Amino acid sequence: MMYLLYVSEAAYPMETSDLLDILTVSRRNNLRDDITGLLLYKDRQFIQLLEGPKSNVIGLHRRLMTDPRHTSVRTMLSGPLQERQFNNWAMAFYDLSKVDQRHVPGLSDFLQKPFDEHEFLKTPNRAYRFLLNFKDMPQHA
Repeated sequence: MMYLLYVSEAAYPMETSDLLDILTVSRRNNLRDDITGLLLYKDRQFIQLLEGPKSNVIGLHRRLMTDPRHTSVRTMLSGPLQERQFNNWAMAFYDLSKVDQRHVPGLSDFLQKPFDEHEFLKTPNRAYRFLLNFKDMPQHA
């Protein structure tokens, strides 16, 4: 088992219907491939945590690298996984552009930065811990 955390930029502004299409296909494929995780979207930026069997996570990551819906895919962190953090979610999802960040305790200052900002990328462990804050929050979509 392994985890992989990456950031990318959407090739175009995503509408709710675009995000729902991505989620529908991702959840179906992730169930098939025993992959769990979390996808966040904000201001044309994605951050995603993938968890699962090493070969499946690497295969999915390779496909994502060539997906035309996003660019500038940068792996932030990866490694062996002892225990899944999102074991109940084929793909948890939050559209942070629709969340009032003032009401997300402990996250509001971190959410002010773009996912691709240098400060965010140079602290991947903090980014990983940031994603774990969403583990028990009610999802959208």
